[in-house]
Amino acid sequence: QVQLVESGGGLVQTGDSLRLSCAASGRTISDYMMGWFRQAPGKERDFVAAISYNGGSISYADSVKGRFTISRDNAKNTVYLQMNRLQPADTAVYYCAADRRWTSRILTSHTDYAYWGQGTQVTVSS
Repeated sequence: QVQLVESGGGLVQTGDSLRLSCAASGRTISDYMMGWFRQAPGKERDFVAAISYNGGSISYADSVKGRFTISRDNAKNTVYLQMNRLQPADTAVYYCAADRRWTSRILTSHTDYAYWGQGTQVTVSS
């Protein structure tokens, strides 16, 4: 099975940028749909973005469209989330997720994903 490790979180100010990375090991991610989710204190884990096996299909939550970009480098077994124009509402623990099922649709529910990283904290100050 695949193991996922996120990195790149931190404390930034409103309007700043961060790039999160999700490094996979154990399996090649080319067999997996990959997603990013986030969870703020006291709230549910919310969908942020997901990318299909070869990067041909991408989906974003409405709240991050135009500001966040998901990408994958299957050769490096890594998925990225570029976050621009960060806002205090983006403050959360960000999780990388993977699932190996074959489907033509982008998976946007946290219940769709079997494998998760430990999360990385992103804090945006106003």
